[in-house]
Amino acid sequence: MDIAITKMSSKGQIVIPVEMREDIKEGEKLLIIRDKTHILLRKASDMDEKLKEDLEFARSTEEAWKEYEQGKFKSSSVKEFLKEMEKW
Repeated sequence: MDIAITKMSSKGQIVIPVEMREDIKEGEKLLIIRDKTHILLRKASDMDEKLKEDLEFARSTEEAWKEYEQGKFKSSSVKEFLKEMEKW
């Protein structure tokens, strides 16, 4: 594992140290994944289809959770829910 230190500019730009970008080309897209304590930087070209699906699922789940917190969901009994599902 390689470790390097960098800092963010006032414009939000981060320089990837030269020893860390040997196989990254100018203009190449990078994927940034962040949780509360970690930031992961990954080449977008290295993503496999499963990861893309997982990220889309995470995005839609996060969106649904925000809507739930805003009170945009309604409650129903199991019976009402199943009846509604039959319409689909």
